[in-house]
Amino acid sequence: MATPPAGTGRVVITGGTGFVGRAAVAAFACRGKPVTVVDRDAYPDSAVRSVVGDLTDPGLIAEALDGGDVAGVVHLAAITSVLRSVDHPVAVYQANVAVTQDLLECCRQAGVERFIMASTNAVVGDVGYATMHEGAPLAPLTPYGATKAAAEMLLCGYAGAYRMATCALRFTNIYGPGMEHKDSFVPRMMRAALSGRGVQIYGDGLQRRDFVHVDDVVTAVQSAWDRRFTGTAIVGSGESVTVLELLDVVRTVTGSSLPAEHVAAKPGEMPAVIVDISRAREQLGYRPSVSLVDGLTTVWNDFIAAAATAGGPQR
Repeated sequence: MATPPAGTGRVVITGGTGFVGRAAVAAFACRGKPVTVVDRDAYPDSAVRSVVGDLTDPGLIAEALDGGDVAGVVHLAAITSVLRSVDHPVAVYQANVAVTQDLLECCRQAGVERFIMASTNAVVGDVGYATMHEGAPLAPLTPYGATKAAAEMLLCGYAGAYRMATCALRFTNIYGPGMEHKDSFVPRMMRAALSGRGVQIYGDGLQRRDFVHVDDVVTAVQSAWDRRFTGTAIVGSGESVTVLELLDVVRTVTGSSLPAEHVAAKPGEMPAVIVDISRAREQLGYRPSVSLVDGLTTVWNDFIAAAATAGGPQR
């Protein structure tokens, strides 16, 4: 079966009710593309088709791809918790590797030749303060990183054997509106600013991280879709900051003093995530456009709006 042109056919988005998924669904829908969301919960907009259930059920995948008009799959669903992967490696393997294999095989059989997967720089493990790039050896340090490395190899194999346009986008730390229920550092700081509390910082706070806005991430996904990109690309801001620097920006954006309490660093925490995004620039035309200040402002405004809706504390 021939692949539909980039402008036609449904986009199947797994994990479409999640933080990044909702932004991706909205972006594709704004382009007039029909979207099918596959997730454990129904998508809140009834205009978007939802296939509800667990992706470990092969019947669910068949239902999502049914109809013969699927242009491609954006696979965002995964178990991403490092701690959960250490405690439950078999479940994480099933969710991250077996499901990816099932999706790829169903796509092959249905003639769906465009497949984009969310991956992570955890596939290369701890490289210290070296800059991460796509050519670095795969050396994951956790079951989570190992499952994403394995899934990347599956994509590579299907591209080589079946000429599918498969790509893995290795995202850095994604932030943006819609993350008020998450427990990562950015939303924790926002909640603390709303309530007037302080925040805990692991270690000395000099560990470096790359933060990329969800709008830039979605732009990269759509570029990979449009260009039928095959391969691996790192998607980040390309500018790492220390945790202390991030805290200072949040203080500026929120107007909160946000007192910091330093606590013991978690075992195995990487000292830095510094990435080279030149391949994404060259192959995808990717240009991150949201500054850290502007991006964190969008998060803060979203938290204020959510608090107002819930009747909680406002500033």
